Amino acid sequence: MGGVTRAAALSVLCAGALVQAGEVIELYYFERPPYVMRRPGSEDVVGLTATPAAQAFKGAGIAFRWVQLPTVRQLVTLKDSPTPACAVGWFRNAERDQQFKFTKPIYRDRPTVALARADFTPPAATLAETLRHPGLAVLVKDGFSYGPLIDGMLAQIRPARVVTSAETQAMARMVAAQRAHLMFAAEEEATYLAEQTDGPAAGLKVVHFTDLPPGERRHILCSKAVPDEVIERLNKAITVEVP
Repeated sequence: MGGVTRAAALSVLCAGALVQAGEVIELYYFERPPYVMRRPGSEDVVGLTATPAAQAFKGAGIAFRWVQLPTVRQLVTLKDSPTPACAVGWFRNAERDQQFKFTKPIYRDRPTVALARADFTPPAATLAETLRHPGLAVLVKDGFSYGPLIDGMLAQIRPARVVTSAETQAMARMVAAQRAHLMFAAEEEATYLAEQTDGPAAGLKVVHFTDLPPGERRHILCSKAVPDEVIERLNKAITVEVP
């Protein structure tokens, strides 16, 4: 028992030493308003998930720097990485739990909606029935999770899918160009895009479905190389109450 205690204590000391030595943890992001945005004329990154993430690192006294990296590369870079690094605003699921470490949630989305072509009329009030509509094409991001309910519907119903590695604003342009009927987004993001009348979602509309629950929780996701002690310090520094 004593040997285990000494080993555990040594592990904590080593983890603390990592942070005390001033090693800077890279925090990956990609601009995705209103979640993550670089403040014009500044190095600051702000937004619905960026701001609480930065506050957590600062509150925990852990040095970090923002590093812009496409979302499709973030998980690839962090998986099995020997370097302590994190990414902001990711959903948590069973598969990712095996590959990464997560803080407690920093934000919860409003219900997921569809960002659809202006000429698209949903054939039903529910997403499940809409996905069964013949000829429907759904634009999805490669390797992306839309939460267990939507992921499950896509796997079970198997509608025609157009798969892309593009970021959200480029995906909105693809739907506007009629390469698919709709894409999924949290209501905050879809509303933001739809309000940019001269932006990527011009000519699109927000569609609500009655069978979609409150949105998923978003976390800071980290490589396994980030010590547990660092995750614990971040958790203590996260002050937002996420239902």
